[in-house]
Amino acid sequence: MNIDYILNFLRNYAVLILIVLLMIVLTLSSNAFLTPRNLLNILNQNAPLAIIACALTMVIIVGGFDLSTASIFAVASVSAAWIAININPYIALATAPFIGITLGYVNGIIITSLKVHSFLSTIATSLVFRGLAILITGGFLIPVRMKEFTWLGREKIFEVHVAVFVLIFFIILSTFILNRTTIGRYIFAIGGNEDAAILSGIKVNWIKIFAFSFCGFAAGIGGAIQVSRISMGTSQAGLGMELQAIAAVILGGTSIYGGSGAVWRSVAGVMLLALINNGFNILNADPFYKDLTTGIIIIAAVALTSGKK
Repeated sequence: MNIDYILNFLRNYAVLILIVLLMIVLTLSSNAFLTPRNLLNILNQNAPLAIIACALTMVIIVGGFDLSTASIFAVASVSAAWIAININPYIALATAPFIGITLGYVNGIIITSLKVHSFLSTIATSLVFRGLAILITGGFLIPVRMKEFTWLGREKIFEVHVAVFVLIFFIILSTFILNRTTIGRYIFAIGGNEDAAILSGIKVNWIKIFAFSFCGFAAGIGGAIQVSRISMGTSQAGLGMELQAIAAVILGGTSIYGGSGAVWRSVAGVMLLALINNGFNILNADPFYKDLTTGIIIIAAVALTSGKK
């Protein structure tokens, strides 16, 4: 067994190995961990992040970055709260994903039209979108205490939160698009070699616009779930979520250089981060060690994927 085989195995399955090892350690450390209630709670609490990570996988595979997802999340959530109060709660929840698509589309147009690197352009748009969220709220909280609005984030079906079912559907949808459609094949082709993709006749700009629009769509869904759960629209919603989503995608093994990755890997990355957080909470450990552990694991993941293209 040579070193290349071992490294390749670790690149492909390291996140799953870490999840299994962490679950064993936490199960032995606390009786409260391996219970249906706790595991379902982990899934429910991290559903918005996992949904964003699924779509962000496409953006990173196509060779881009999106640092505006948290701000889109905020705009969608406060817009939903405002619409619920002033128009209709059902329309509010339905509108949030489409607000996300619109802002994601703006990202895609800026990146492809101005030829600005997605890393820089989405930093700029994240500031604009966050400002838009503040403008909508006027700097105040928007409380929404309607059952017609809170069902998405709080209601359960057979003891499982609706948000978990939304997550499962989105995982299936994202996987289908990436692995079973022409768009998905083009995403991999562009991330692998953009120049070759252009020469082969692929409409590279439109595929990139689709990827960023879909990422905005995911952020909009996540924002709808979150604002429905907490019954409160706030312009500060989702702060730091964009970095968590990127970390989860990288932890899952998607190459930061583009061209390779999978939705299930990103979901596994989210679950690994969630287990670390949940484990430290159960054990009442110092938060410093949680951040230290997470940082070390992310560095290791980047090191493992550095050889992938």
